[in-house]
Amino acid sequence: MGWLQRLFGLEKPQTEPATVEGYSVPAEPQDPGIPPERLGLEGEYDDSGLAKRVALAFDQNPEVADLDRVWVAQTGSTVVLKGDVPSQEQLDKLVDIASGVYGAGEVQTNQVSVGA
Repeated sequence: MGWLQRLFGLEKPQTEPATVEGYSVPAEPQDPGIPPERLGLEGEYDDSGLAKRVALAFDQNPEVADLDRVWVAQTGSTVVLKGDVPSQEQLDKLVDIASGVYGAGEVQTNQVSVGA
């Protein structure tokens, strides 16, 4: 089960999102006034848009796609990771991926345990 399915009960979009430097970017906004952190998978307004796009980016990366003890949330443009990861290297990879998602201002990891 992928990140989007596990966290949000969603299947991956039918059309693969465009990528820039290996990271997912959303569809064109349906309304140009939508803040980047509220932009959904299909370009719609979504309160959890950034978290869903981060989950999709995690699904697209085979190094982290199978991690199942980490959760993604957002507070504004801050991506919040929670849970357990096996190694610091994997946490660093999650932070690197999340930081590269359009609209992510920072990534908070103080609720993640390493080596648990």
